[in-house]
Amino acid sequence: MITRTTLGSPGLTVSAMGLGCMGMSESYGAADWEGGLATIDRALELGITFLDTADAYGSGHNEVLVGRAIHGRRNQVQLATKFGIDRSAGDRARRIRGSRDFVLRSCDASLLRLGVDVIDLYYAHRPPQDVEIEETVGAMAELVEAGKVRHLGLSEVDGDLLRRAHAVHPITAVQSEYSLWTRDVEAVVPVMAELGVGLVPYSPLGRGFLTGTLDRATLGEKDFRRTNPRFAGEAGAANEKIAQTVREVATRLGATPAQVALAWVYAQAERLGVALAPIPGTRSPARLEQNAAALELTLDAEALAALDPLSDQVMGERYLPAHTAEVARSQDTP
Repeated sequence: MITRTTLGSPGLTVSAMGLGCMGMSESYGAADWEGGLATIDRALELGITFLDTADAYGSGHNEVLVGRAIHGRRNQVQLATKFGIDRSAGDRARRIRGSRDFVLRSCDASLLRLGVDVIDLYYAHRPPQDVEIEETVGAMAELVEAGKVRHLGLSEVDGDLLRRAHAVHPITAVQSEYSLWTRDVEAVVPVMAELGVGLVPYSPLGRGFLTGTLDRATLGEKDFRRTNPRFAGEAGAANEKIAQTVREVATRLGATPAQVALAWVYAQAERLGVALAPIPGTRSPARLEQNAAALELTLDAEALAALDPLSDQVMGERYLPAHTAEVARSQDTP
């Protein structure tokens, strides 16, 4: 069974590995309802009970899917969802919202789609663009008081925003991209450690790039990685050497590249000084099982020496410019 970890001083106990559910509904090709249900079923069988979704994923489709998957077994899971990305004018004109009324309405809508009475961990998906963070977190705190939410989280914030938010209401977790090739959040970790905030790394497999199974030439029209700066063109070709290094380490250790990439994330917990629970995404029960085995893999000094420098070799930004602008960055972020 999967081990457990406790995120943040407020104390949310979750499975040490979670499941990111976004790809079941968007971004990596057509939505896969049946595959998503089967993967979540297998996750719960394995003890992966920390499920991550958002109201923006598939424009609500993903929350409905997750709600259907956990129907009748709500008490088995730790359920995390997010609000804030308003796509009502289309994704190219999306806004990041956080006004009090928007937060309260978003939560009620998520509860309805999920078919639950309470959300275990409720995140602001990105720093709000329309109001100050204090208003957003103040509204989130009202949801805790009303019994609709148990714990609060933020996604892709810098240290200053985290401090301001935490002063309004304790923050249990920060969700940020974190992997062998994306380590920006390490600039925020000292503040997280000081305040007692856990880390939930998303895309710990580099959106599949680090798994050694991705063929960039076959990415479909609905796969956002086709135009992602790290996957496309010369940068994508240059980054292949990073995936090759991970494959070489995996071969030597008798593991898969995905297991090595996940084991590297777990290996950082002691150095960072915060509890962490990565949420690799998949819609394949077989790959889910392989990912779960990463918890049993220990990287030796030789492996860490090969893997640690890889983030300095990455070509390309994490996102296209419009989405990069939505991410708060600390001034000293590498």
